[in-house]
Amino acid sequence: MFNSNYLLLLSSLSLPLGFATSALAQADTSQDKPSQKDEHEIEKLVITSNPLNRTILQSATPVSIIAGEDLESRVAPTLGETLKNVPGVHSTYFGPVSSSPIIRGLDGPRIRVLQNGLDVSDASRIGPDHVVSTETANASQIEVLRGPATLLYGSGAIGGVVNVVDNRLPTREMDELQGKVSYLHDSVSSEDLINLSLDAGHQQWLFHLDAFDRSTENYEIPGPAQLGGSDTSGILDNSFIAAHGFSSGIGWAKNNLNLAVSIGSLQSEYGVPGHAHEEEHEEEEEHQEELHAQEMAESIYGRLKQDRYQVLADWTDLDGFISEVRFRSAFTDYTHSEIEDGEVGTTFTNETLESRFWAKHAPQQGWEGVLGFNYLASDFSALGDEAFTPASESRSFAVFALEEKPFGAFLWQLGARVEKTQITVDNDFFVTTEQANSFEFDQQSFTGVSLSAGSVWTVSDTDTLSFNYAYSQRAPSAAEIFSNGLHIATNTYELGVGFDVIPGEDNDEFEIIKNARTIELETSNNIDLTYHYTGDQVEATFSLFYNQINDYLFQQNTGLVFVEEHHDEAEEHGHELEEGLPVFVFQQQDADIYGFEAEVDWHFNDSVRLETFADSTRATLQDGQNVPRIPPLRIGAELHWENTHWHAELGATYYAKQDDIAEFETLTQGYTLVNAAFSYYMDVADNELVLFVRGNNLTNEEARVHASFIKDDAPLPGRSIVVGARLQF
Repeated sequence: MFNSNYLLLLSSLSLPLGFATSALAQADTSQDKPSQKDEHEIEKLVITSNPLNRTILQSATPVSIIAGEDLESRVAPTLGETLKNVPGVHSTYFGPVSSSPIIRGLDGPRIRVLQNGLDVSDASRIGPDHVVSTETANASQIEVLRGPATLLYGSGAIGGVVNVVDNRLPTREMDELQGKVSYLHDSVSSEDLINLSLDAGHQQWLFHLDAFDRSTENYEIPGPAQLGGSDTSGILDNSFIAAHGFSSGIGWAKNNLNLAVSIGSLQSEYGVPGHAHEEEHEEEEEHQEELHAQEMAESIYGRLKQDRYQVLADWTDLDGFISEVRFRSAFTDYTHSEIEDGEVGTTFTNETLESRFWAKHAPQQGWEGVLGFNYLASDFSALGDEAFTPASESRSFAVFALEEKPFGAFLWQLGARVEKTQITVDNDFFVTTEQANSFEFDQQSFTGVSLSAGSVWTVSDTDTLSFNYAYSQRAPSAAEIFSNGLHIATNTYELGVGFDVIPGEDNDEFEIIKNARTIELETSNNIDLTYHYTGDQVEATFSLFYNQINDYLFQQNTGLVFVEEHHDEAEEHGHELEEGLPVFVFQQQDADIYGFEAEVDWHFNDSVRLETFADSTRATLQDGQNVPRIPPLRIGAELHWENTHWHAELGATYYAKQDDIAEFETLTQGYTLVNAAFSYYMDVADNELVLFVRGNNLTNEEARVHASFIKDDAPLPGRSIVVGARLQF
């Protein structure tokens, strides 16, 4: 559910280099406290996405790292669902098929999702129905940076960073074969997941291979899919997944030089919940296969394919002013097609090249740090009758610096980044609209500046107080500026900030015009304050954050409805548009976002521990309205029991009612999810075999995610039992 090590991750943060030894000694002395199988040695967890290669005890910003048994127990079909119980992190939840992380109320283009330190380069930041194209089943760890992380990762990280780390770029020298194979079955969706990971080495050569295959059927729900509906089937139509993929890499390591190259491929077909045709679920058993084929032909689903190539070069232990040089680069070829009634409707493509280079310098008057640059080029297109955003080319180039210096009981960290972004849109897209003569956009150019200053005060052997301030600027994405069309998946008509809407006499009458106002950078001023306590039996962390964002970009429901010529076309695809689709417009307004995260971990004895957490985010606009789709207050607890071969858990998470809502938004009732897990560890020929069973939503409660665009049509799954086995060798 969640790991007690987050207590250290969040605010043990960074320590002066002179105090690092004492901090690690403190961690060592705490080894008198029992350590269970799903806990980690905090001082050994390295934040790989940080060029300084700091551990979580040396980070000046709130960080969570999920690894080992804790990560194995969280793995879900989507990244958002895998991370949804990390404090401060929620999920957009577009059914079980597509869910992205929400960090402190921010999501979409404000959250940078990385694969081994570079952007995943898919279409998941364009719409919540697009899958994040990374698989967590074979990840070695997932790093979550809460709050602005633009210094190193660009303006798209103004809300935070999620870095999925795997071994596809092998750098660790080894002369043996190591690996993992696992299988699980989930009763709620008949999910079958099998995955394999292998690592090997010979002399200077290193090798890696991993693969997975996942298939699910439509999942079971406690009541009707539609809120207040009468359907008694107990199934969410169009919520199936069929996905598979692999990655392989080869590396060369000798002395102080590491080189590696990898190739990976991911393919997936998945339904779009809320858009399947009504089907009878009382067919005779012998006709089920025929019915399934018919549903596939008549439903709306996505077909994703991504090929990714990455390279790595590290040159370390150098003499002189520069002590090490590192280079990362990735090329991604992404295609996503929306299949409607067996025909390709709209196809999204994204070809992206990203390169990052940095050099670490030797200490100068106590200051140690890195200087680097980052280049990102993205060519995006959307082709089809229901493309709601035009093709565009985005280019960004940035230089950055990060420095730190210990001074007494403090570690000071400073950083700066300057980023130039240019977006060129294909104006031919607007020729298909009635207002074509009015719509022609010049190249959009933005220069963003980000600055950061932080310090960690080691008050005593058990107490740490940290403070971090970040000034960050974000360039709007192409979709946020230029969108103009029917977005079938979210049942909305979307308009970018480049447009205005002039209402007519009725709510289904309006005129779209080009916005004459200047499109501004988002500017965030974020403050984090964290207190951390580490005792013999208790660890606790309390964090407060305040984020004031000027020119905050958000999708506002205008109250207008779209009922024009697309009506008949959309209804042919199974959409009920008798009342039209709501019109959403991206708008800019100042916003205040603030909240807290708290965790307490009690070790009662060698076998029993209790983990508790709570988090809350409040977000308001300058005009006093609430920011839409902000997750509610959440409180959770989990009791762990363990002996030599057994590990058992029983937990519950309470989600409060969300009634701090925006205009035209509806409230979401609160709910409590109860979960349990049981694992047995055994040796098989000197290898570890784990047998496990997990129960989710044991009370079969109807629950709806407030942040979801389709919350009224797609509740969370009902009661499920997961069984599986994992062999590590």
